[in-house]
Amino acid sequence: MVDSVLSVFQGSRQESVLFRSRWLLVAMLGIVLLILLRDTLPDWATTPPDSWTGNLPLPFLVFGDGFLPTLSIKASSVAGWFNDIVHFLRNHEIFDLFTFRDVTRGVAGLIVWPLNFSEDLLISGFSDWGIPPIPWVITAALAGILGWYLGGWGLGLLAGSCIVYFAVFGKWKLAMTTLSLVLVTAPIAIFLGLLLGIFAINWRLFEKALWPILNLMQSLPHFGYLIPIVVFVGLGHKAGAIATILFALPPMAKITILGLRSVSEEVLEAGVMAGCTSQQMLWRVRIPAARPTLMVGVNQVIMQCLAMVVISAFIGARGLGIDLLFRLQTLQLGRALESGIAIVLMAVALDRLSQALSEKEPVRKPEGRFWTVHPHMTAAGLAVVVGGVLAYLVPEAAALPREMTVTFAPQWDVLIKAIVSALFEPLSFIRDYMPPYVLIPIRGFFEQLPWTVFLGAVTLAGWLLGGWRLAAPSAAYIGFIVLSGWWTAAMVTTYLVFVAVVICVIFGFPIGVWASRRDGRTRAVAFLCDTLQTFPSFIYLIPVIMLFQVGTISQIMAIVVYASIPVVRYTYVGLRAVPHDIVEAAISSGCTPSQILWKVRMPLAFPEIMLGLNQTIMFGLFMVMIAGFIGGNYDLAREIFKAKAQNDAGLGLLLALCVAFLGLTADRLILAWANRRKAQLGLA
Repeated sequence: MVDSVLSVFQGSRQESVLFRSRWLLVAMLGIVLLILLRDTLPDWATTPPDSWTGNLPLPFLVFGDGFLPTLSIKASSVAGWFNDIVHFLRNHEIFDLFTFRDVTRGVAGLIVWPLNFSEDLLISGFSDWGIPPIPWVITAALAGILGWYLGGWGLGLLAGSCIVYFAVFGKWKLAMTTLSLVLVTAPIAIFLGLLLGIFAINWRLFEKALWPILNLMQSLPHFGYLIPIVVFVGLGHKAGAIATILFALPPMAKITILGLRSVSEEVLEAGVMAGCTSQQMLWRVRIPAARPTLMVGVNQVIMQCLAMVVISAFIGARGLGIDLLFRLQTLQLGRALESGIAIVLMAVALDRLSQALSEKEPVRKPEGRFWTVHPHMTAAGLAVVVGGVLAYLVPEAAALPREMTVTFAPQWDVLIKAIVSALFEPLSFIRDYMPPYVLIPIRGFFEQLPWTVFLGAVTLAGWLLGGWRLAAPSAAYIGFIVLSGWWTAAMVTTYLVFVAVVICVIFGFPIGVWASRRDGRTRAVAFLCDTLQTFPSFIYLIPVIMLFQVGTISQIMAIVVYASIPVVRYTYVGLRAVPHDIVEAAISSGCTPSQILWKVRMPLAFPEIMLGLNQTIMFGLFMVMIAGFIGGNYDLAREIFKAKAQNDAGLGLLLALCVAFLGLTADRLILAWANRRKAQLGLA
């Protein structure tokens, strides 16, 4: 047994050496070619000429009377073409009745009623009927009972404490506005995602058309949703709700497809033998069998909703996000920190509650009186009654007045200044030496990188990894960026993500290796990663602004803090997932712990680690758009902010697609390499 395992491993090691050698040769040839051709290439082969990007013959739909299109060709920039489409959708009347924007605004208007209802329930009350809002003491008690029901007293204490924090620290209205937005948008996104997934498993053609759209939607940065929403819906709270639904929809749809398709054949055959109809097979067999997977999608939707609700403050969504945005803009870091803590607490509580819901199994109820059979419902009823009486007798139990709330913002400001003063020398060293000796040379390299060389390298990598089926779309993604007119800005964005990813790997990889060596370390690091990953991305701007103020270094550090989690997680998961029989074979062969790590575990775990690198790149591209709020580079993030300020939906969508195509290129190439390597190692 040991000999057979070792022979398989040695064969995979030889293949690994050959594969690495080939890639090393390709990389060296590419570097040499770049050095030789960089100064000898003509100008058009280095930077895309304006004549290419500013006056392209592009297909355009011309509409006559009614809604009958004809295809024509006209000269226009890519951004101009997108703006032509947006202009048409805004102003062309379909059958002389209504425009596309009328439809979108009408649909968006439907969400106003549930938003108003949830806010009346939690914040303002129903004045027409003389019904006050739910007192904060009742809300805290119900949250605690819900946590107790789903995950025990520990989760109940966490959920109840979060509600108490909102009330005591004067964040009640802001927090309840954000919570009401999540409570409205998450069920809608879950329902729509589930519906799309059900349609997809029943119609293969629909699934084939839907899957690339979902991939593109998941690759778009947050602001790629916000700018078109402003044009077709407008500014305000409902616009933030629509953007949140669209942003949270793709993961639920994809997980639904995967979950329903993963139901075992035995379960399906049992349903057929029981005489189930097609509808019964779906609702009584497939969906119950796929419940654990679907609940993971529910958790993802809730967290995506909370993340987007905060970002939607840029288009007028009310709540904690807009308060945090204002505090950061005015550098009120103490109050920004309190708002950030409120968002983090809400994120952690919602994440833990949704995870507990997904893990909760049905239990057999005991027999007896009502309070014995339904203790949680009984406790909730008592909480409502006692809390209602208390709120009637003591007004502060219904809503804490402003003078009774507390804030530690002045103390936070003093602490922040003390931390910055204590770290003055190392921070000054980073600010003084990192830009001229590290950042500026790397940025210059990417800015001067010929598009022909970059396109050729991507195409070659795609061809080596997956043939023309991978090379063609990868080349098309980069070609789109070349013709978009924003090549230099895209390369500056690539430079920011590249530097951040390198830093993530430098410190994240050793942490992952360290965590993989002991069970206790793994549990501690996993808990830390899980907690940090629940934080909305906007939160990570607070510590970097505290330490580095605003600028390029802050932008890069924000990306590093946000994107380092996948490197750590995939490293320890990959190392611990190496089959035990291979490790035992290596031990029997006399390998030392160091040899087992670097010559056995690491080669086998490397494909998984590369998937972590892939996720780090995707996280970095997401965060570089958010960090553009505090950066001053000529990158795609800055241009997207400008497009938003100018209400230029076509340009904003074009820039968002450039970001998405950078991410999709890296994702397809790395995923193809990882899958190929796993197949070579027999792990696929």
